[in-house]
Amino acid sequence: MQPERKPSVSQHTCCSSCDPPVCGQATLNTRIVGGVDAAPGAWPWQASLHYNNQHFCGASLVNDLWLLSAAHCFPGNIFNNQSGLIIYLGRQTQELANPNEVSRNVSQIIIHPSYNTVTGDSDIALVRFSAAVNFTDYIRPVCLAGTGSSFKVGLTAWVTGWGTVNVGVPLPSPQTLQEVDVPIVSNSVCNNTYGFITDNMMCAGLSEGGKDFCRGDSGGPLVVKNGSVWVECGVVSVSRGCADADVPGVYTRVSEYESWIRGHIGTNQPGFISVRAAASSIAGAFRVLVLSLPLLLVLQ
Repeated sequence: MQPERKPSVSQHTCCSSCDPPVCGQATLNTRIVGGVDAAPGAWPWQASLHYNNQHFCGASLVNDLWLLSAAHCFPGNIFNNQSGLIIYLGRQTQELANPNEVSRNVSQIIIHPSYNTVTGDSDIALVRFSAAVNFTDYIRPVCLAGTGSSFKVGLTAWVTGWGTVNVGVPLPSPQTLQEVDVPIVSNSVCNNTYGFITDNMMCAGLSEGGKDFCRGDSGGPLVVKNGSVWVECGVVSVSRGCADADVPGVYTRVSEYESWIRGHIGTNQPGFISVRAAASSIAGAFRVLVLSLPLLLVLQ
């Protein structure tokens, strides 16, 4: 499941002053197979976006000042009222005390200019904090998949968030961060379901259903383990229902946006890793044993 070769990290690695100055480190992550509740610090780049004191989307920390999220998380009423936004990092639950968390206001939101509100193409956004954060075991940046990265069909990826556990079914109290593992699905198989899948997208899920993201997980990360580091390959974007059979989740393919991300983040560039995984000869990765609970869809 983990490639043996060491990742090649770009010259800029998230923060020149952080200790250690690398991305994708989750020292408290011991997960190997599926689960539901995530352990504290298991996914230290996971952010919770709140509007008017309610969680509505996820995002991922990419350096000490910026988050990566989905464009559809910021419709006009939110984009035009950024004073109502609060970002939480290091958060474990939505209802209990979180001793390892910090919060920040938002100073800037950048929506990709090619974002298509109909198909979800280029569903990606950058969010800048009002002030930089310090890295801890519970707050660390994720690495990002660099231009040209490829992910073989069937490769295990992980998606995290505080979204509903099914359509209309809220995450049970105390609303602990959820995690689920899903296999990568080929774009051609995925397009049989949606009909609008582009090279800017990627898909993951089970043919049997039962594992997926759901409402409230939008903007969160889809990550894979590459050597010793975690790399964000996708941003939670669109789906039909939650964890339905033969309906994979659709993610924005991060590697297609390296130039755009670099162009908007000046100093302390995120750590980009070029991941090379030979394409599988299998048409789709839709054959993995299903677990009981769907995890994690889009803001509707």
